[in-house]
Amino acid sequence: MTMKVKAVEKLLKFDKNSAGTYRYVMTPEQYSSLSQKKVIREAALRSGVSQGVMQACWDAAGEVIKAWATEGHSVALPGLGTMRFGLRSKSVEKVEDVKSSLITSRRIIFTPDVDLKDELKNTAVQITCYDRDGNEVKRVTSTDDGEVEDNETGSTGNGSTENGGGTNTGGDNGGTNTGGDNTGGTNNGGDNGGGDDPNLPGGDDH
Repeated sequence: MTMKVKAVEKLLKFDKNSAGTYRYVMTPEQYSSLSQKKVIREAALRSGVSQGVMQACWDAAGEVIKAWATEGHSVALPGLGTMRFGLRSKSVEKVEDVKSSLITSRRIIFTPDVDLKDELKNTAVQITCYDRDGNEVKRVTSTDDGEVEDNETGSTGNGSTENGGGTNTGGDNGGTNTGGDNTGGTNNGGDNGGGDDPNLPGGDDH
């Protein structure tokens, strides 16, 4: 398997008064979106069951996942990982200031399992470079170590809280991640440490 990436030379302006500078910006090439019908048909062929049975199982699994996730469970997605619901909120010092308006957004949190992360790690990346005029100028095949970012520790934060009882504490360069449905142990991970949205000063990540 190969992941295809484009590196396109673009003019980037770091403030509105600068002339800007050209940089090669990499983005994965996106293929067409696969419809649910096509996925079900392919799954039926691989499993040997009828499309009708596969559709019924697909629908039932979706309803179970939604029902259990809204009850606060971390739900297994077969062959993929786990999914849970969470939220982002601001923190306050006094209990009388706690109210629903502190919630800034609701989240869907997906945690991939080891096999899925290994699949991505072992996938080669082919980079095609295009200059500012759209001409192909170079092709590169990946030689990186294939490190896969951990969603639980990939965002920055200070004193944030994860849904499920876990607590993320850490500044610019990692922190400890304890408890929760999927965050047991200590993570000194990522370039940016654990938890909070940098655009929400004093905010919590549940």
